[in-house]
Amino acid sequence: MSLARTYRSRRSDDAEVDMTPMLDIVFIMLIFFIVTATFLNEKGLDFTQPPSSLALPIEPKPAISIYVDARDSVSVENEIAELTSVASRVERLMAEKPNAVISLRADAQASLEPIVYIKDQMALAGRDMVMKIDRPN
Repeated sequence: MSLARTYRSRRSDDAEVDMTPMLDIVFIMLIFFIVTATFLNEKGLDFTQPPSSLALPIEPKPAISIYVDARDSVSVENEIAELTSVASRVERLMAEKPNAVISLRADAQASLEPIVYIKDQMALAGRDMVMKIDRPN
């Protein structure tokens, strides 16, 4: 009977695990990861508007409109133009309106060839433009 008691007491002593070293390691790892972590410095957009007394009136820029319809015919400022003459017409209009924005609109049924050609011609001339393709109803 004395053997059974000593066996049970040893068994209960062996079942205990000291958690202190594990907690020490966890805290050291936590400190390491906090110190080595890089925090993002995110920049946001400022959406606050100035008071209306300080707001400056913004003059809209003039626009030069180019339109490609469903039959791939091109018009510059509501005048029908040949596809190859669009760049020269735009340059002539830019001389009249130096700060103008070039607006290219296309019908949803228009093919991409004239649109890409005009975009390439404007890029070769160093002109930026705004593009919009109308959606079908």
